[in-house]
Amino acid sequence: MVDADRTFVIVGGGLAGAKAAETLRAEGFTGRVILVGDERDRPYERPPLSKGLLTGKEERDGVFVHEPAWYARADVELHLGQTAVSIDRAAKAVHLGDGSVLHYDKLLIATGAEPRRLDIPGTDLAGVHHLRRLSHADRLRRVLGALGRDNGHLVIAGAGWIGLEVAAAARGYGAEVTVVEPEATPLQRVVGPELGQVFADLHSEHGVRFHFGARLTEITGQDGMVLAARTDDGEEHPAHEVLAAIGAAPRTALAESAGLELADRADGGGIAVDAALRTSDPDIYAAGDVAAQRHPLIGERFRVEHWANALNGGPAAARAMLGRDVSYDRVPYFFSDQYDLGLEYSGWAPPGSYDQVVLRGDAGKREFIAFWLDGGRVLAGMNVNVWDVTEPIQRMIRSGARVDAQALGDPGVPLAELAG
Repeated sequence: MVDADRTFVIVGGGLAGAKAAETLRAEGFTGRVILVGDERDRPYERPPLSKGLLTGKEERDGVFVHEPAWYARADVELHLGQTAVSIDRAAKAVHLGDGSVLHYDKLLIATGAEPRRLDIPGTDLAGVHHLRRLSHADRLRRVLGALGRDNGHLVIAGAGWIGLEVAAAARGYGAEVTVVEPEATPLQRVVGPELGQVFADLHSEHGVRFHFGARLTEITGQDGMVLAARTDDGEEHPAHEVLAAIGAAPRTALAESAGLELADRADGGGIAVDAALRTSDPDIYAAGDVAAQRHPLIGERFRVEHWANALNGGPAAARAMLGRDVSYDRVPYFFSDQYDLGLEYSGWAPPGSYDQVVLRGDAGKREFIAFWLDGGRVLAGMNVNVWDVTEPIQRMIRSGARVDAQALGDPGVPLAELAG
């Protein structure tokens, strides 16, 4: 039976919010748990939106975090299709768009991120897309199928993870694909030029055309439909549909209006939180894509926009809300699937943070592990079509010990020995 004396409110109906609600109940919280989401769909996981769901290999029902009946069984009150418009910190209340007010003892903000928009003419045309929500994926899946049947052209702005995963899905349907990217290689700000060429070669072999060193400046159309996409170097690419995949921005408006401390833009923006995911207000927490934590292990403040952070950060915040001693120090982790290439990436190695890249395996065959080092210490590792190595890679990162680079690159030396 729910004890109405205490109320925990979660704003954000994604994976972080849903897992936080689940953890509150699993850890014995008997008060009210209220989950507010601005989408009408119940909480779901986002990786399938650009992977299995988009390619047609996964069913729509498989993306949801819990079955519909779970929320009633767990006494979690769902407010779906509702927007939280403001927080009154003095009154400890959240105001919703329909005029209702939710009073809280503890509040978790898990509002996630939203896709960045192209600030160019033509983005109001019907064939311009973003991919962040389930409704976006539903629409884009239909679009890719139609492009494949009609030999249509998709132009993608941005060669990041979303852009590349959608490119792979589109080629699977038979669509023509052009990717426009201002850097010299795909994923250059994530894996650097050393590894970016691996992904350029992969997609080129599957028929994707790249236009590097350029940005979209205009999308042209007729009768509301897309006809072409122009770039700042004067080229024009035929297009029936355009996807903007130029990154995501943390949804901080609610926190900002409430006067909570925000992270610097140089640190990725977001809501500033401590090791326990607590904001500048001791009764308000933040988790998932919107949270910018000073990481206890890495020692820097940054945001992580990936599934594992939502999966693990939501429960960590829930435990902190319950008064547990929490230090959220998970090694950042994400994964990607593109054609027959699968990868896992662990760690944090932004441009300028490392002085050496070591490869173990055969990059030409796309079966290898890449390590980013600084002063002999492993900052990050990415295993490509090599499996069951995440644990030793993360142990190396967590230990901070110097590793012999020659041994690290030698497949004959077991990783477990180097990880200690």
